[in-house]
Amino acid sequence: MQNFKYIITIFWLIVFSFNNASTAQKLDSKEINRLQKLAQQVTIIRDNWGIAHVYGKTDADAVFGMLYAQCEDDFKRVEYNYIDKLGRLAEIKGKAALYNDLETRLLIDENEARTDYKNAAPWLKKLLNSYADGINFYLHNHPEVKPLIITHFEPWFPLLWTDGSIGAINTADLSDAELKSFYGSDDKFTYTEKIKDMQTGSNGFAIAPSKTASGNAILYINPHTTFYFRPEIQINSEEGLNAYGAVTWGQFFIYQGFNENCGWMHTSSNVDVADLYSEKIVTKNKKLFYEYDHKLFPVIEKNITISYLENGKLIPKTFKTYFTHNGPVMAKRDDKWISLKSNNRSMKSLEQSWLRIKSKNFDDYKKVMELKANTSNNTVYADNKGNIAYWHGNFIPIRDKNLNWAKVVDGTTSTTQWKGLHNPSETVHLFNPQNGWLQNCNSTPYSVAGINSPKKENYLPYMAPDGENFRALNAVRLLSKGTNYTLDKVIADGYDTKLSIFEILIPALVSNFEKNIQAENPLYNELIEPITVLKKWDYYANENSVATTLANEWGYKLNPIIQKSYIDQGKMDQVENTIQFAKTATSEQLIPQLQSVVSELKTKFGTWKIPWGDLNRFQRFSGDINLSYNDAFESLPIGNSAAIWGCLPAYKSSYQIGTKKRYGYSGNSFVCAVEFGPKIKAKSLLAGGNSGDLKSKHFMDQAIMYQKGQFKDVLFYKEDIEKNAERTYHPGE
Repeated sequence: MQNFKYIITIFWLIVFSFNNASTAQKLDSKEINRLQKLAQQVTIIRDNWGIAHVYGKTDADAVFGMLYAQCEDDFKRVEYNYIDKLGRLAEIKGKAALYNDLETRLLIDENEARTDYKNAAPWLKKLLNSYADGINFYLHNHPEVKPLIITHFEPWFPLLWTDGSIGAINTADLSDAELKSFYGSDDKFTYTEKIKDMQTGSNGFAIAPSKTASGNAILYINPHTTFYFRPEIQINSEEGLNAYGAVTWGQFFIYQGFNENCGWMHTSSNVDVADLYSEKIVTKNKKLFYEYDHKLFPVIEKNITISYLENGKLIPKTFKTYFTHNGPVMAKRDDKWISLKSNNRSMKSLEQSWLRIKSKNFDDYKKVMELKANTSNNTVYADNKGNIAYWHGNFIPIRDKNLNWAKVVDGTTSTTQWKGLHNPSETVHLFNPQNGWLQNCNSTPYSVAGINSPKKENYLPYMAPDGENFRALNAVRLLSKGTNYTLDKVIADGYDTKLSIFEILIPALVSNFEKNIQAENPLYNELIEPITVLKKWDYYANENSVATTLANEWGYKLNPIIQKSYIDQGKMDQVENTIQFAKTATSEQLIPQLQSVVSELKTKFGTWKIPWGDLNRFQRFSGDINLSYNDAFESLPIGNSAAIWGCLPAYKSSYQIGTKKRYGYSGNSFVCAVEFGPKIKAKSLLAGGNSGDLKSKHFMDQAIMYQKGQFKDVLFYKEDIEKNAERTYHPGE
């Protein structure tokens, strides 16, 4: 179904682009002259990998050049991200995106963003203005580029999206189906518990000087995102800015990266930052009210109009939406309206996102964390003084500790209201542990430093409901025995492909088979050889391994509970669920699933003996946002596997419409290892390349390296950049 949606999206993007492509808004001569002068204060050096190194006199100059360079590399992704955050996806995707847009409009208020811009501090307003100037100047200089919708970018746009996370909207456990049922016409909807993303992930490691060969701290940055979601870039100014790393298309801060002094890696967090409230609604004089502390307050009603594309035309649809003081009403459960309290955008969050990239030392970074505005991230940190640190979340509301905040709470009483925010010192964190390393793989903070980790009993449950997963087990296993780390050794550990989950599952399969399938059973002859292959396997994913193919395909057919990475307060985590499943699984829950895998492989390929790399492929033959895949086109074998099985270098792949093979679309994307000392040393790698332009030599110049896990040297210092420069220019030249 997901693949079908991709095809439909591509079709309508083509139709919409052909019929409705807009020309960028024309600038008057005074504005053009102003932007041309501004561009002369900015220099962009493109290195031999096509990476932009931007130099400006001021921070605002650097932001101007940064956004100009991003647009050169992939304007369509810059625009797409803001179409999304403006709640206008339905204008290009049609009705299928209608409720996605409604959710965005309910949770991200455009008027609040405009107001924040008007009230922004002068330094932030300069950056916001430069953001818009950089994109609009690019569009002026490239009339051949036809925006899908946004012909002029406004300086308040970044205040719609103040976090760098790929999924920046927090909705607790609300589902799209619930929203559609409440505001649509699906009266037959029945609520079922939402299963959170089963393969989300990122890895961050920090290694202290006591564990490195050089005596300098090392940071390993390994976000797992949709491919091509973040480019690699460097920004510099004469106001103390010099940051390198991954930036999410259309944002003006380095999301995951480093400067001369320190580095930061963000992993997605399961800290409770959004809560659901059950509202008591009363009708009085034909008007709606909600009860709060035994008083009635009017339900706020707002009309939200969203246009969707249908047969080449935009059709408006108006929703009457409802709000209480808790937030928008999003669903109905047990005849109760459910409102959502969250913090999905804030000016303080954008300030924090910028200020952290200019941190000069550990104290600076801790002060930035005291802004308490980062709603979706854990942070792994290292610096040039040898400090390593970890924070589990940052924006954490203070709540009644006696309630289970993973569940819907009573909205009629003030006792369930948030009571300010916890200070970072109160939240789960760890600085400079004795063991000399830290890790987080979207897992519990209570294993972040092995036996030196924070203790669960010292913290409130809603601060860290995250459970353990198999990537974290793998990371702890490696880092616990590692010494004399270099960049290459950290990268090697980061590329460990052990699929630890199968150390639990495969013995259960083998035991059931040997106990219950006798030689005279037809299944015995059919499966004895695949069972033997799995029994002898060392549990490491490898492109030449048939066992890796069998295990991956089999794993997806087992009970989905073993894939559940994130959990709510009081629930079993992925490791516990897998152990429990393996203990109690019957032959019927294990053996027919393997039989199905063997049968499907035989049908597709004539044999089940398919090496993993023959099935698991990397392919990129267009710069489209929603990619298509084709078995007949060139592709590369990939030995890495899914994060959910424990593979540290995550590679999320699936079958596509009309393909026999699996194609990757998410996982390792931007990867970087950096050593801090008197001089920065770093290595990095991107999926494919830094450009989204099919005609660019930097579209796929890192593909073979990506396949093999071979990193390039990061060019951080200007003298090194100039030695490897392909082009030096001012924006617009």
